[in-house]
Amino acid sequence: MYLSLSGMFLYAQNNTTLNSGPKFTVRGSVVESDTQKPIPDVNIEVNGGGYTATDFFGEFRIEVREGDELTIRHKDFETVFYVIRSNERIKVEVEPNDEDQSKISKFKSISRSQKELFKPLIDSAEAYLKKDAKKSIQFIADALSEANSTKQNSEAYEVLGDIYMYWKQYDLAVSNYRISLQNTKANNVSLKLAKAYMQNKNYQESLQTYNEISKGELTNWQLTDLYEGLGDVYLLTKAYNLSVGAYEDGLKVAQKHLITPKITDLNSKIAQAYNAQGETQKAEGFFNKSMELANTENRKRAVEEQIKVADFKNEANNYSDEIVLRKAALNTINEIESETDDIDNESPLTQQKQNYKIGNAYASQRDYENAIPYLEKSIEEADSKADLIVQKDATRRLSEVYRDAGQFNKALLAYQDYVDLVDKLYTKKEQEISQAARFSKDIVSKQNRISSLESDRELSESKYQLSEEQAKRQKLIIYSLIGGLILLLIAAFLMFKYIKQQRLANNLLALKSLRSQMNPHFIFNALNSVNSFIASNDERTANKYLTDFSLLMRAVLENSEEDFIPLEKEIKLIELYTKLEHFRFQDKFDYAIHVDDSIAIKDFVIPPMLLQPYIENAVWHGLRYKKSKGKLEINITQSVPDEIKITIIDDGIGRKQSKALKTENQQKQNSKGMGNIKKRVSILNDMYKDKVDVFIDDFQDQEDAGTKVVVTLKKD
Repeated sequence: MYLSLSGMFLYAQNNTTLNSGPKFTVRGSVVESDTQKPIPDVNIEVNGGGYTATDFFGEFRIEVREGDELTIRHKDFETVFYVIRSNERIKVEVEPNDEDQSKISKFKSISRSQKELFKPLIDSAEAYLKKDAKKSIQFIADALSEANSTKQNSEAYEVLGDIYMYWKQYDLAVSNYRISLQNTKANNVSLKLAKAYMQNKNYQESLQTYNEISKGELTNWQLTDLYEGLGDVYLLTKAYNLSVGAYEDGLKVAQKHLITPKITDLNSKIAQAYNAQGETQKAEGFFNKSMELANTENRKRAVEEQIKVADFKNEANNYSDEIVLRKAALNTINEIESETDDIDNESPLTQQKQNYKIGNAYASQRDYENAIPYLEKSIEEADSKADLIVQKDATRRLSEVYRDAGQFNKALLAYQDYVDLVDKLYTKKEQEISQAARFSKDIVSKQNRISSLESDRELSESKYQLSEEQAKRQKLIIYSLIGGLILLLIAAFLMFKYIKQQRLANNLLALKSLRSQMNPHFIFNALNSVNSFIASNDERTANKYLTDFSLLMRAVLENSEEDFIPLEKEIKLIELYTKLEHFRFQDKFDYAIHVDDSIAIKDFVIPPMLLQPYIENAVWHGLRYKKSKGKLEINITQSVPDEIKITIIDDGIGRKQSKALKTENQQKQNSKGMGNIKKRVSILNDMYKDKVDVFIDDFQDQEDAGTKVVVTLKKD
């Protein structure tokens, strides 16, 4: 539909207000209506502060929000004002006026009814970008088959890079942005490439790309983006002074040209850089400024900044101020959620996350009475919204709070809920990994098809030139085939890299699951010991045992998330555990723990709770059934520089007699427990290249054969 602008201006309605939703890029063009000749150097401005101009082809692109007013100015036609309603492609057509031969403009949105197919396909790809990646990529493939210029190729690969960026396939985004730039150089694509490099952790390539961009050719918004991107890379590489300098340069540009959203963001990022550098006083000043500025924008932006400042207060152990900020943020979040449903569990703006953090802050102050209701509320909300991660974390923290408050029965129940949630989360993560693998496979398949299209296109061009330049055609064919092979090799490498990452993720989840299965078994046995003392009316002994057990339990919980801990910690843990076992069975065995003085124990690490099951087996299945008093020895020695041996020896009844004494159910339980240890060792050796070796044999050739376990631990 055309809108005639002859003799008048098109203004936004008076009641139109600036929307504060997400930014998106609007593309458009300005051409003469009769010849479709492009008009360069047309001024394009957004009332929020953005500015650009049409290029040689009469085209432009500019970042906007829904509700922004676009102003299109040129000396040869009347000014056009247009309110952005959606992510549309717009077109201004200028035609002569019959009365005075001056030019006026007609304005329209591009539609599918046009004969040209390329632009509608690109628009469709952008429309599905956040909804359906495979469909969006298919539109790009179709657009490439319709492309008839390097400029259109460049635009298609840019949008393809945008798709991969949104779906966090950063390596593929890098590849396609580079292809886009190979077709046509564009500063906005270079900025996107630099950001993609940063997200893919290619920090040096990101810095190089940012520094190669000509700052004089950038719009004010792009220049602010460049400095902000540089600051982000420097912050990630811990170059804090350079990070602050880049953010401050960006802030100067934003303040000079009144780019309000960037002023808020950059104040916040300067605060984060100072905080990372340890200059908390400067950080607090910039955080206060960013929070003040955010309050002038909109509620969502204001609450986002409140949460950032609350996180800062938490890091500074200023829990009182943190609680005040989070409670205020929680009230705003409740209002936002009542008006919109677009806040997902990944967002920090969820009630369950803020309730959990408020409860955690109260717990850090040892105010357990206030901590418990917020943690319980967080668990309830997380359960209703299927947020297993927050539900798991809040349940674990609630268990710790109950324990520290002395409510051990509730602590145990909460911990059992936590174990169940870990299992559920593990199952869910397995499903997500499987879905991600299928998604990645589809993405790579479509990328290969697009790469093939590009190779085919180049091959067709070389065939077209065959009649004129035979030698040149042969070279082009060879180069095209080499380029296609390189792209396929890159795709294969990226697939291999992704599979390797997924394998690592699977291993980490498996380790976490195995540790979560071992801890309840260990806690159950220890609590049985407490129960036996209470049953025998030995309250004093039970209290003493429970005190030592709480110390052990704290150490176990602290280490439960780690793959390896310092050997020094593990030695203290097994000393405490062995002491507790001897406390109960002191008439059954004596024990000794010897660490070779020549060992630098600080140089070695060990999987947590690796030795405890072997000590437990020695006591419960060997020494406990021995007729005479037995002996348990734990020796840590070093025979070669890069490894140590941990030997656990008991002179109990031995594995054969112990197995004969067990019931069928006990045999199954023990098999499962030892199987978990074997699985942990196998996974850790797969991840860390044979770091741990375990050997088990009889200790002596007597009636009480005993058991000897040798754990070999290698240094990194």
